[in-house]
Amino acid sequence: MSAPILVTGGTGTLGRLVTPLLREAGHPVRVLSRRGGQTASGIEHVTADLLTGDRVDAAVRGTDIVLHLAGGQKGDDQATRNLVRAARRGGVRHLVYISVIGADRVPLAWLRTKLDAERAIAESDLPWTTLRAAQFHDLVLTVTEKMAKLPVIPVPGGLRFQPVDAHDVAARLVDLALGEPAGLVPDLAGSTVYGMDELIRGYLRAVGKRRLLLPVRLPGKAGRAYRNGDNLTLDGADTGARSWETFLAERFATRRA
Repeated sequence: MSAPILVTGGTGTLGRLVTPLLREAGHPVRVLSRRGGQTASGIEHVTADLLTGDRVDAAVRGTDIVLHLAGGQKGDDQATRNLVRAARRGGVRHLVYISVIGADRVPLAWLRTKLDAERAIAESDLPWTTLRAAQFHDLVLTVTEKMAKLPVIPVPGGLRFQPVDAHDVAARLVDLALGEPAGLVPDLAGSTVYGMDELIRGYLRAVGKRRLLLPVRLPGKAGRAYRNGDNLTLDGADTGARSWETFLAERFATRRA
């Protein structure tokens, strides 16, 4: 049997999609998480803590390919450095990382940690591939659902997104992981750029709600970066197949039935 492919963050939104695709391609999978999980045919769960480095060496041992999908609002840089050290000691032949479009342009602390994580991988001497993706439909939905609980929704003017479906990102990551290390590859974004107001109105239509939208200005350097479109890739990006409208229609089909 071939060496297992290690997937960090394998119990998250993206990891839950990547793991079955790897199994369908005939590869055993080792899922790293802090709490473990239920082992299934061809899927092994291991417990490790990327932030502290605890048990990471054991999780990496015996793997040739690592898909680093774990992430949070802080600490991604430290977690990645711990993983890189373990991967170097374990002789990993291909480290694949999922990052975010705009990590090198939008001045947010969370994105700075993503950029630092990218650099830790690129400077590691390991063979590597990094894919920057746009915000997932699932994340945009979570944000719009929370905003729609307000009687009047504040909408930052000039804020635009290219949401992409997590299934499209998962498929692209699997292709990259099973291919040769390629460095920083073209970004993956949705095929359409939406204003925040368009995303909110699309959600409201899908669930049959009405709300007033109030334009507001997003302040500071981050606001200026978003108004400049620094979180977008308008040229040279690969595009996902599943649109925001299709995602909403499928997610809320039962509500309209």
